[in-house]
Amino acid sequence: MPMRPPADSPLPPSTPEATAPLPPTPSVFLVGLPGAGKSTLGRQLARRLALTFVDTDHVIEARLGCPIREFFEREGEAPFRDLEASVLDELASRPGIVLSTGGGAVLRPANRQVLRQRGWVVYLKSQPNELFRRLRHDTTRPLLQVDDPLKALKTLFATRDPLYRETAHHVVETGRPSVSSLVHQIAMQWEQLALQQGQG
Repeated sequence: MPMRPPADSPLPPSTPEATAPLPPTPSVFLVGLPGAGKSTLGRQLARRLALTFVDTDHVIEARLGCPIREFFEREGEAPFRDLEASVLDELASRPGIVLSTGGGAVLRPANRQVLRQRGWVVYLKSQPNELFRRLRHDTTRPLLQVDDPLKALKTLFATRDPLYRETAHHVVETGRPSVSSLVHQIAMQWEQLALQQGQG
């Protein structure tokens, strides 16, 4: 199966989730740090694959009736993660979608299992320095509204990179390739996977 990432990004050891068969013509679930390009790339990938694009954060904000940052500041992280888990479980059950997940969606084991078992998970791996260049003027992401956002990004990367790898079937380095090149790379993998699943 075309599910191995580049040689410098090995998959973790097999787990019960890792060996579970994917559904036929699986949905694509994008994971990665804030600013990795999940929404931008996801929209283009959905068009390429003729799937429906869904952004988890947009669904959450629509249900909250306010920005995530405002809810986060008012209620704290735990209530937000509870809501995120509920929405993620619901969205991951939809067939034929490209799903952009929140940067912290992988923090809970149950979320990682839901993603791994219900779709084809792609980790958009971005280095902290690269993300800082993209996000240094961003005021919408709660975890980056600190005195040293680069340090915060490095901490997030150290904490979450192993979790993204645990969840993902495929790892893509986002540093140099253009969005269109990344979309093409992922689409080719998905199309080959879907073909093999159909033949199986």
